[in-house]
Parts: sequence; C-alpha cells; structure tokens
Amino acid sequence: MRIGTAEPNSTFLSQGRALKTVLEARGIKEPIEVLESPGASTENAMKLQRGELDFGFMASNWIGRARQGQAPFEAPIDLRMVALANAGPLFFIARKNSPLASVSDLRGKRIAVGLERSGMKQHSISILGGLGIDFTPVHLDFLHGGQALEKGEVDAQLQCPIPNPIMTDLDGRTELKVLPYEAGQLETVLSKVSYYRPVTMRKGALRALAQDVAQPAVVNVFVAHAATDANMVNKVAHVFFEDAERLAQLNALYTGLPELFEPLRTQGAAAFEFDGVRLHDGATAAYRELGLLA
Repeated sequence: MRIGTAEPNSTFLSQGRALKTVLEARGIKEPIEVLESPGASTENAMKLQRGELDFGFMASNWIGRARQGQAPFEAPIDLRMVALANAGPLFFIARKNSPLASVSDLRGKRIAVGLERSGMKQHSISILGGLGIDFTPVHLDFLHGGQALEKGEVDAQLQCPIPNPIMTDLDGRTELKVLPYEAGQLETVLSKVSYYRPVTMRKGALRALAQDVAQPAVVNVFVAHAATDANMVNKVAHVFFEDAERLAQLNALYTGLPELFEPLRTQGAAAFEFDGVRLHDGATAAYRELGLLA
C-alpha cells in the first residue's frame, strides 16, 4: 500500500505516518509505504494516474482540476474519494503592531501567498478575489513568507492549517495577530467556494489568538484512483471512521474527524463528492457497512 503525502516536515507527511501506525495496528497485511511528494496534491494525483501510488492526500481545491484535466494537469485523472482527512483553517496573519485590523484592510497590501503555482496562491485569489479585494501577491513558501513578515517585507501572510510547525515556530518568536472578517464577508466566501467549510479558531490555540475567530477552512481529502483495489479502499475507509480517536491522539490534525463524516448521514455520498469526484466503490461499501450511508 503506497500512500503519497507532501514535502518533508509537511502536515500531509505527518498525517500519513499516523495513518500508517493505525493501519498496522489494525492488522493490515499489505506492506505500507508513506512516500514524500514534494509537489503535494498535484504530484499525488499524477502518480495515482501513473499507478505509482494507491492513495494520496490532496487539498480539495485541486481534485476538480485533476478530474477535468485543467492546468497544471495535462489530461483528466480518474480520481475517487476515500475519506476526508481534516478541515484546515485558512487565515491571514499580520504583525501585532500592524495597523491592519481586519481582512478588509488587506486591500492594496503585500501578502505572502505561497509559491506561484501553489494551492495557497489559488486560495488567496478565491478568498480576496471573492470579496473584491485587490492586493499584491508575494510568492514565498510558508517558511520564507513568515520570515518576510517578521522583517516587514510583506504586510501579511496567508497561513494554513493549525497546528503546523512553521506557524507554531513563527508565533513563538514574533508577536502576531489573526485578522478577522467583517460582518457578512465570511458568508460571502463560503457561498462562492464549495470546498470551504466554516471553522472557529479557538483562543489560545496560537499565542496570536487572543479570542475565538471564525475562518474558512479548506477540506483536505484522502483519494485513490478508480483502479485502486476496492477491498483495500474499504479497509482504509473503515479505519478513518472507526479509528478517528486514535488518529487524533497520534496527530492533532485529525481532531474533529467524526464531525466531518456526519453529513454523509443526511446528504448521502454528495457530502464527500467535491467538484464531481465520486466516492470510490470500496469507500461507498464501507460507509454503508458503518451505517453512514443508506
């Protein structure tokens, strides 16, 4: 069983290692490899298409593009959904002494939004573009974007998710604040982007969080190819739901996993089928066995 994740020290890699531990504890007989993918979501999708992976972690904003063969994908990829992995808040941070007080104040500002072809750049456009806020994107990864924020070379940075080690380290050495949305703005963003969910970042989760703040969250997903063995998919889908508590003990990013599965009971398979990417037959069978699907 080959599981694609992301670059070293990434959240996907840490989630993959926790999943491997739980799968092995459940007595999964197949050897399990957790593989680094420097290109993260896009690389995992391409490797699934080539048969180099059985599963991959992806941000849900990429799966529709992969299914349709939109750039950076050269041809449609027959992805299938297996499970939701976590809902990670997308949030803008600024220095504590900055005059920026809300997301509206980002108009015209320099914002570190990730590398030019990254999912984070896409999120910045989805969020701020959806609100009609023009800004100057600065294409830096999480680490270098945070360093630029410390030096005053950018006004703000788009971060995701928590916990993540780069954000935790930055927050520990620099006084920061998380920018809130003004009335109605978050609802506007959520209405325009189908793969976002509302989350509350709790006071104290970061030193920069002096109070609870509502933010949009991108749902990260665990996917397979249509050709991935249905029995293998069935086993993994069972683990995501039945061992959610153990997964969260091993990796805090899995916290709240049971709540992500609840919409299956009321919305059916559509609750997991973002941008036309259907549930894998093995996952459908698993969720019926678990009583989540009729």
